[in-house]
Amino acid sequence: RSMMPQAQDFLAESDALFHLIDSVDPKHWREATGFKSWTIEHIIGHLHTWNHAADLSLKDGDAFGDFFKPITAHLLQGGTLRQYEQTWLGDLHGRDLLEHWRKGYQQLAADFGVADPSARVVWAGPSMSVRSSVTARLMETWAHGQAVYDLLGVDRKTSDSALKNIVMLGVNTFGWSFKAHRLAPPEVMPYLRLVAPSGEVWEYGEPDFESCIEGQAYEFCQVVTQTRNIADTGLSVKGDAASAWMEKAQCFAGPPETPPAPGARRKADTPVRF
Repeated sequence: RSMMPQAQDFLAESDALFHLIDSVDPKHWREATGFKSWTIEHIIGHLHTWNHAADLSLKDGDAFGDFFKPITAHLLQGGTLRQYEQTWLGDLHGRDLLEHWRKGYQQLAADFGVADPSARVVWAGPSMSVRSSVTARLMETWAHGQAVYDLLGVDRKTSDSALKNIVMLGVNTFGWSFKAHRLAPPEVMPYLRLVAPSGEVWEYGEPDFESCIEGQAYEFCQVVTQTRNIADTGLSVKGDAASAWMEKAQCFAGPPETPPAPGARRKADTPVRF
């Protein structure tokens, strides 16, 4: 049977990021990006670590548990995820890291691509469907990849299909974005009217132009993945509920994260010479 669309999108997004990084002088791989001063190598190491974890969760839940236990212990002792990832990666860096990441994401896409989309897999938090798991890997790759595109001064191209998956994550985590901050979410999600890269219009919720968010789908995705502050986008936001959502939006699990400050994350003014 054909590969699950979300797995295809994950593979395409990963390939695009690989070819971008592969096309620049490796000296740039150790420059700090706008994301917590992580370097390109840190980002690739992070993606590789958790792609490996996702593949384990699909193939062997117990093996995933064995992988995750020492991470939990490390965090409880006050360590950071970045430190643990570096320990797990060991001497893997530079070109070797890039190639290991590539082989790993290709394998993950192949494995998830033929799996039952509705089957359940274990994870750090609640279990989720296979489709949700690979969509989360797509979102992570897209979000962390943004810091690389920004550092190198490159405008990215993303398909309608890939972006729609991330938009849906943003929509589905409307309530979570408030609950993560221990706040009750508004009773009704604001109306969302987004324009896809192709020009197609996507609408979510009941039409209400007093409580709504309108604009480019990729900018909405940037906000819900916290790669941009809402002030740095062209999104039109009307109503208290819409404003509150865009100030807290978080389409990923874990503790509440503070979005980047206005102007903190943006594309470099001068592109890297390729």
